[in-house]
Amino acid sequence: MDKVYLDNAATTKIKADLVRESILNYYDNINCSPGRGGYQDSLAAGRIILDARQKIADLFNVQDIKQIIFTHNITYALNMGIKGILKAGDHVITTTMEHNSVLRPLKSLEKKNLIKVDYIKCDKKGRLKPEQIEAAINDKTKLIVLTHASNVSGTLMPIKAVGKIAAKYDIYYLVDTAQTAGIYELDFENLKADFLAFTGHKALMGPTGTGGFAISKKMATELEPLIEGGTGSKSDLAEQPNFLPDKFESGTMNTMGINGLKAGVEFIQETGIKNIRTHEQKLAKIFLAGLKKIPEIKIIGPANLKEQVPTFSITAGKRDLGQLSYELDNKYNIMTRSGLHCAPLAHQTLSTFPAGSLRFSLGYFNTEKEIEYTLNALKELL
Repeated sequence: MDKVYLDNAATTKIKADLVRESILNYYDNINCSPGRGGYQDSLAAGRIILDARQKIADLFNVQDIKQIIFTHNITYALNMGIKGILKAGDHVITTTMEHNSVLRPLKSLEKKNLIKVDYIKCDKKGRLKPEQIEAAINDKTKLIVLTHASNVSGTLMPIKAVGKIAAKYDIYYLVDTAQTAGIYELDFENLKADFLAFTGHKALMGPTGTGGFAISKKMATELEPLIEGGTGSKSDLAEQPNFLPDKFESGTMNTMGINGLKAGVEFIQETGIKNIRTHEQKLAKIFLAGLKKIPEIKIIGPANLKEQVPTFSITAGKRDLGQLSYELDNKYNIMTRSGLHCAPLAHQTLSTFPAGSLRFSLGYFNTEKEIEYTLNALKELL
């Protein structure tokens, strides 16, 4: 069989044809900076950014497109949300299932003795009870940070329930949608989120080097930009503009990538999120049932499609998972990921530290034939 790609939690390797076409079209026909000139091609680049902002605002139900901010990736967005809002003496609540894109910025601020953090421990399948968050709130709690789904076990988090808690106590609420944007409906207003971070290169089906966040107007007034510089606006001032989106978008934007991201979102809107999720769930059901029939395999996490996205981590007795991943690639052309997946606390929570796990993450462009082929390869290797 040709190559089977099962690392969609890292990035979607296969994109809609429209994504590639939009990138090439931009390169061949525009290839200029938006907002840096009054000539036709610069204006065309600006319209791409504007249109992409509108598409993403529609996808996430954000009322004002100026509340959509583009960044280089979701790691950049999360750093901006965390470091830009926290001040000395603040308290933060997060969980042990977060990615290093959340953990490392928080640990950096902790090391400087600027903030205190409560890392709420999830259960052995990575699950969180909303009341655990509420119990940790104190009078200095400034921010709650929560992933929508674990990149290790696929475990879904109760982001809507936690949003109600954050609103009840008037605490800023940041949601990391790296593993769910493009697969699950995300209603920014209904979630009561102040900061919804997204990445372009995963299920939004855009190119690498794209991402951003949606921000509430309340949080936008207090959030400090991570970088300052040229915006193409208020160029007579030595200070950063204080209005959206320019306050948070300095320097030349990745317009080519954003054009590709726009195309990815258009594909999602045309296909339908429910249809995408239905297809992925169908594949996940076949894969999960097959994994459960292989005695050597232990599934890490819920192993229940009502509680997780189609991302599955496994261990295989005493088998070296790096070697197993290598054999899947070199003998069967099946691409997976082994190791700690940039989430050490999650692996400690799931009892897979320090060896990590072997991860299979399914995507919309995978097929039933590929899933059956992968299960047969695992049976042969084990």
